[in-house]
Amino acid sequence: MALEVSVDADKCMGSGNCSFWAPGAFDLNDDGVAEVVDLDAVPEEKILLAAQGCPTQAITVTRDGQRLAP
Repeated sequence: MALEVSVDADKCMGSGNCSFWAPGAFDLNDDGVAEVVDLDAVPEEKILLAAQGCPTQAITVTRDGQRLAP
């Protein structure tokens, strides 16, 4: 089953770490808040690294209802 990824806009500080770790999967919108762009752009491991590297833990990754990160 595919990963489910969400970004809590209220927690996001716009550091850009997610787009560094998983370029193409995440990007900052016009408000400087991270958003999911294309999860197929990188391997799952990079998405997990991006979530784990988020300084505010704004990214949540789950699969089949089980939380994988952070």
